[in-house]
Amino acid sequence: MLKIPAGVSNRHVHLSQKDLETLFGQGKELTKSKDLGQPGQYAAEEKVDLIGPKGTIAGVRVLGPVRKQTQAEISRTDSFKLGLKPPVRDSGNLTDSEPVTLAGPAGSIQLKEGVILALRHIHITPDLAEKHGLKDGQMVSVSCTGPRALTFGEVLVRVSSKYSLEFHVDVDEANGAMLNNGDEVLLVK
Repeated sequence: MLKIPAGVSNRHVHLSQKDLETLFGQGKELTKSKDLGQPGQYAAEEKVDLIGPKGTIAGVRVLGPVRKQTQAEISRTDSFKLGLKPPVRDSGNLTDSEPVTLAGPAGSIQLKEGVILALRHIHITPDLAEKHGLKDGQMVSVSCTGPRALTFGEVLVRVSSKYSLEFHVDVDEANGAMLNNGDEVLLVK
């Protein structure tokens, strides 16, 4: 039985270097605020505003390091406030996703696509994946106990030697199960 610590993801933005400089100024580099559960990943001090057709969400945290393509990962509740209908996708799969405007202290950018609801997923190392019969890209279920016990289906397995074991869900999903950062979920095959 594999116990997996949960990592609850609030809304956040990943920026390309070009977009980081448009929003924050030429030559800007991200300022690390705190490390996240995955090696090399961190919450930055920098924040942006997300502007949709129906509203704005101010102060959205930027996560580092910079990426090849800018994207925003929000919850379904956030999508209502912004007036968007983003698809549920794996991070980086942005084709035909929702548009949004990002505003920072030095400028703004209009993304033609880039807003998603992140597909719930497990980060796992190759040795642990092999031990538990898991393959990269496989869909599994995990369950949690407690007063709002719940089984999460359609959980993507992501295998890499660069990962540490963690189950990622967004705030809406975690709240539905009263799941907190660090709580353990159980793999269900």
